[in-house]
This record gives sequence, structure tokens and C-alpha cells, in this order.
Amino acid sequence: MDEKRIYKPLKELSNEQIREILNKNDIDELISLPLSVGEHHINWKYAQDICAKLSKHENPLVRANAVLGFAYIARTKGKLEKHIVKPIVLYELRENQEFQWRIIDAINDINLFMKWKIGAKSTME
Repeated sequence: MDEKRIYKPLKELSNEQIREILNKNDIDELISLPLSVGEHHINWKYAQDICAKLSKHENPLVRANAVLGFAYIARTKGKLEKHIVKPIVLYELRENQEFQWRIIDAINDINLFMKWKIGAKSTME
């Protein structure tokens, strides 16, 4: 892997900018969208809904980052709806082998900040 990674802060996006990114369906923008809304969006429920929507995307990195977006929401807002988040997270843990490490990290953070125990058997290995 010869490409050089450039780390930059996540942009704080307006609802209009979020809608534009979703409509364009540009993979590069969709990869960072759940992280941005998880980190910055004032409305945790809206951010959760965006992550849930992106968890159905065809691209495995977008889906993995949607799970990581849930972890960002847990860390920054301390709120998530378990009945929505848990099935998505467990599905990605089973099915998204390419980014399983990222999903496990996200689950550990979700469990820490929400005081949940989802995927405990799988994440202890």
C-alpha cells in the first residue's frame, strides 16, 4: 500500500449538506459521513438514522463506518436505541469480514459508553 494517508478533522455538516452527500452517493463522501454526523450532529437520533441508513449500503467500508458512527454517537451523546443499533451491529460483525476489526472496535466503544454487552462472545476472542 503506497498511498499516503492524510488525516484531517471531520467536517461539521448541515442537514442540507448531509442530504446532498446521500443523494450524490459518492463513496469517498459516504465513507466519512457517519463519522462526521456521529461526532458533530447535535441531534443524536438524526445521526443514528443516518448511520442506520448507511448500514444498508453496498460498500463494506461505508457499512463498517456506519457502525463506527454509532460508536461516535455513543461517545459524544451517550444515547442510542438498542433495538435499532444491536441488530445492525451484530449483522455487520457476522457478515463484513473485510472490516471486522473496525466493527469490533466500534462494538467495544458502544458497549463501554452505553454500558451494553452486545457481541460479547465475538469481541472477546
